[in-house]
Amino acid sequence: MGASAEDPAPASVDGDVLAGRILDSLTAGTELLTLALARRLGLYRTLMTSGTSTVQQFASAAAIAPRFAREWLEQQAAAGFIVVARANDDPEQRGFALPAEHVPVLVDETSPLFVLGAAPILAGIALTLPAVEEAFTTGVGVGFDLFGDELRDGIAELNRPGFVHDLPGWIAAMPDVTARLQQGGVVLDAGCGVGWSSVALATAFPAARVVGIDMDAASISAATANAAQADLGDRLQFVQGNAADGTVGAALGGAGCDLVTIFEALHDMGEPVEALGVLRRALSPTGAVMVADERVADVFIAPATDAERMQYAISVLHCLPATLAESASVANGTVLRAPTVHAWAAAAGYTRVSDLPIEHEFWRFYRLDP
Repeated sequence: MGASAEDPAPASVDGDVLAGRILDSLTAGTELLTLALARRLGLYRTLMTSGTSTVQQFASAAAIAPRFAREWLEQQAAAGFIVVARANDDPEQRGFALPAEHVPVLVDETSPLFVLGAAPILAGIALTLPAVEEAFTTGVGVGFDLFGDELRDGIAELNRPGFVHDLPGWIAAMPDVTARLQQGGVVLDAGCGVGWSSVALATAFPAARVVGIDMDAASISAATANAAQADLGDRLQFVQGNAADGTVGAALGGAGCDLVTIFEALHDMGEPVEALGVLRRALSPTGAVMVADERVADVFIAPATDAERMQYAISVLHCLPATLAESASVANGTVLRAPTVHAWAAAAGYTRVSDLPIEHEFWRFYRLDP
């Protein structure tokens, strides 16, 4: 068990062990960036479609230079992401292939195993590092939009399979809300990003109206396109705006919400109590708010779990700078602990906050009742 901030400092980690861990991280990080490169160029889908390919065959199919094709194919095989399906001493005659069991991980964007979105998240954070460095000295933060399409799309791609496959089960943890939405009603998806959660809500409840709201203009543009492709008609709409101001009421047109969802967005809000207050007032008398945010320890512990280590790193490099660019009122960062959620909800006027019995590796779910 790790030590808390109040415990005596534990013995330091052996220097050799720490050096090895850092070098392992370099291997993992650079390999992840090769996935980001492949995602940009569509290389996994090309290899899947082409089947076993030589360097020249793959280069031609992917429309990339043969020497780069060879280096990438060899590196990917060395890493175990693809395989050498036909061995040959002549590197130009080797056959490379994407194993069928790797397709759900690297190609199928709705598969529960799809995690290619982790790669552009790292790329987006790395590309924005100079701006974060400056923010450390000025304290003014880095706007979410400055992290670019890489991070925006990476987050969306990483979360989309859960919305596609698991969201109806999450809502089912609130049977009274589910029953009302099956008959109709209104859902507000706050911090909707590129809209995959909103699309999933509208799909799961075909009698309900869904409104997604997000501050990021590029996200709302992508969400509108995703909704059009899903062919959900006028039951789904998106609005650019801040959940902490009057945009919510205007978007709803005076209708009370049966459900408000906040998926992995509460920790990014610069004025979370104000936002929760606005959303509470947007509820119908029997409505509720579902919050899904990071599954972390209730108190600070160091060393932390691997998952919490990742959350803290993302907080330093992205979530905290982005939140500070929005507002210096509250800058929580990625690591949103359960006692903080309960405290914010109480300050916003909710009478009850319940932990929902939903299994998820990275998220914890809460129900807020007005």
